[in-house]
Amino acid sequence: MADIKVFKTGDTLNMKKNHACDKSAKQFLVLMAGSDVKVRCVSCGREMIIPRVKLEKSIKSVVNNENQKQ
Repeated sequence: MADIKVFKTGDTLNMKKNHACDKSAKQFLVLMAGSDVKVRCVSCGREMIIPRVKLEKSIKSVVNNENQKQ
């Protein structure tokens, strides 16, 4: 079984593949988490809504940003 990725609003996702905007753009900020997840590319600022099942397959690691929110 695949590992379940746990993330919440405000976390940064490091992806396995680059975003189309830049060769080094692999980070996305989670704006909304649910069955669909709204993310923003850290490099270009584009926002996307992606089904959680599809997104979890593309995540390499999760950076917890709860310390930066305060």
